[in-house]
Amino acid sequence: MEKYRRIIFILVAVFLVGALAACGGDTAPAEEPAEEPVAEQPIAEQPAEEEPAAEEPAAETGAGLGMDAAMVAEQFFSEEDLEQSIEWMAAAPEGPEGQPWLQYLDPNFIDTSEFAKEGPYTFCFSNAGVNNPWRVVGYTNMEVEVEQHPEIEEFIHVDAEGSDEKQIADIQDLVAGGNCDLLIVSPNTTAALTPAVEEACESLPVITFDRGVQTDCTVSHITPIGGYAFGILGAEFLAENLDEGAKVVAIRILPGVDVLETRWAGAKKVFEEANLDVVAVEFGDGNNDKVKTIITDAIQKHGQVDGVWMDAGATAVAALEAFEDAGQPYPVINGEDQQDFLVKWQEEGITGIAPTFPTFQWRTPILAGLMIMNGEEIPDPWILPQPDVNEGNLDQYVGANVNMPPLHYAMCGCEEMPGYPEVWGGSAE
Repeated sequence: MEKYRRIIFILVAVFLVGALAACGGDTAPAEEPAEEPVAEQPIAEQPAEEEPAAEEPAAETGAGLGMDAAMVAEQFFSEEDLEQSIEWMAAAPEGPEGQPWLQYLDPNFIDTSEFAKEGPYTFCFSNAGVNNPWRVVGYTNMEVEVEQHPEIEEFIHVDAEGSDEKQIADIQDLVAGGNCDLLIVSPNTTAALTPAVEEACESLPVITFDRGVQTDCTVSHITPIGGYAFGILGAEFLAENLDEGAKVVAIRILPGVDVLETRWAGAKKVFEEANLDVVAVEFGDGNNDKVKTIITDAIQKHGQVDGVWMDAGATAVAALEAFEDAGQPYPVINGEDQQDFLVKWQEEGITGIAPTFPTFQWRTPILAGLMIMNGEEIPDPWILPQPDVNEGNLDQYVGANVNMPPLHYAMCGCEEMPGYPEVWGGSAE
């Protein structure tokens, strides 16, 4: 009987153990749903880790200074020349009072007696082009100056139409013709024209002006203080009249011309040290529509533009019109002494300044050429003064040119020349 009780007890125990196992009891929890890997969702999809929605990274302050168009062509840059230009900006010119085209700064006079000869003379001029208003006014000055000197029997002008290749061929043809007593060259670009000028120097006296070449073979290079002064004056004006962090657009014409490269080099040096945000540096090619597009795009991209620096002012009014079209306030701006900009500045009360590359310089090569033919000493280089139009003298220049066309340049030095104002497109009334 005892035997059967043990068997029954063992069966009952087995039954209880099985029942407990079926209920989960003390068995390992390896199959519990809570221990499953939560579908292995990527962390980036969790709301707490969500990144800002489609927000562009903040633009680096002064990012425009890193653009391709902001590069300074090193072959045209000289720290020594930059410092010299700054000194000349503060210097008083020497020479005849009221005749800036015959004045000079820090002159180094040279003997030209080896070129002296009896007249009459044939003066030859290889011109980069008459392809913008500044050059039109300047060339008019030159033509009228030639007419005042009967000893210049013939004046041969060849227009390169903005082409290096054509100008090189023009110079070669002028020299080969053997008729020129003197060659005047306004180079289209600097490096490309250097060999042609050097070759011409072997045959006759050569003067360069306006733009230079990379040689010292010429009798003289005639220029106002130059690009550094122009660029520095405009950039410093913006820095002085804008708040820290103000957004600035810089517009250049084209690369590869010494006087334009140095304008930007001088301005860039100022901008690198100023607390301004240069958001864009672009080439406008001297084209009004392109300049308006550059300004419009900058306003749309950055919300506002506070200042505009330009290495030439022919398109300054177009730049201002872009602000009008966008319903934005006028910027602090540097233009140039072109009449339409000066009038706009005066009428609208714009905060502006006009550095100049005065067109009176187109008179100087003719006068210097006659001095060379007479064997007189002349400066080399011949550094002309470079006045500016500012708030203090704006009314004077606008008033003096009130009957002149919009594309006239106020620093022509032509007001006392025969035929003024009609020959320059103005009205006598």
